[in-house]
Amino acid sequence: MVQSKNPCPKCGNKYFNLGEVYMAGSLLTKLFNIQNRKFSSFTCTKCTYTEFYQIPAKRALNVLDF
Repeated sequence: MVQSKNPCPKCGNKYFNLGEVYMAGSLLTKLFNIQNRKFSSFTCTKCTYTEFYQIPAKRALNVLDF
């Protein structure tokens, strides 16, 4: 849990949980279940409003689900 300078746009709370999410981008990555896009998630601890921010990849990271 972290405290932010900017409040939640829905409820005004200043505490958030941080997380990371990997998602598929194109049709081929969806077909082969390859998550090649990384995002940071910020979730309000009060109302669970969540925002996602894309993290620029310095190298191609592929997470495969077998």
